[in-house]
Amino acid sequence: DIVDIKPANMEELTEVITAAEFHPHHCNTFVYSSSKGTIRLCDMRTSALCDRHAKFFEEPEDPSNRSFFSEIISSISDVKFSHSGRYIMTRDYLTVKVWDLNMENRPIETYQVHDYLRSKLCSLYENDCIFDKFECVWNGSDSVIMTGSYNFFRMFDRNTKRDVTLEASRENSKPRAILKPRKVCVGGKRRKDEISVDSLDFSKKILHTAWHPSENIIAVAATNNLYIFQDKVN
Repeated sequence: DIVDIKPANMEELTEVITAAEFHPHHCNTFVYSSSKGTIRLCDMRTSALCDRHAKFFEEPEDPSNRSFFSEIISSISDVKFSHSGRYIMTRDYLTVKVWDLNMENRPIETYQVHDYLRSKLCSLYENDCIFDKFECVWNGSDSVIMTGSYNFFRMFDRNTKRDVTLEASRENSKPRAILKPRKVCVGGKRRKDEISVDSLDFSKKILHTAWHPSENIIAVAATNNLYIFQDKVN
């Protein structure tokens, strides 16, 4: 064991490790995330057992946003180092956050993955979807990040701050077909090309995604189907 946070009495268990990854360039450094929404960076040169962390990343919670579901949705489901090794990306239930290794008190970027689900947390809790573990990935140059949602997957461009929602489904994923951006609306009125949040199928979830290390090719796993998309080739 490198890290052991298990209490002597299991009844005192308040936190579990949810994800971990080694630094891409320094084999002695790794991070792990927890169900309490925290990230710890450890250095194995300090000691063989890393029960004491070198850095501790946590964003203070806004008291005005506190609710019954706050602890559940703050649990981190995935943590990934950037290829450069300077940043780490974390995914919780509603957001993706990018942290600078030199700044522990708050993330430098926060992206809302599906904020329209905030009003649905009660029903998502009842059907256990609130415990789904979504992954997140960087593209080869660390300029775009990708993560999954229900029915769709999301991409966020860190430079232009643009984002896009795309759908991976057997119905509209014919070979060579161009993916059209989708939009989810909240409320009664919706445009022709928009999808109502009430019509989302929560059994269709994209938990796993991967990005080619050097090319614009992505893999998306939706339920029992694997989709591979690439940037439009002229």
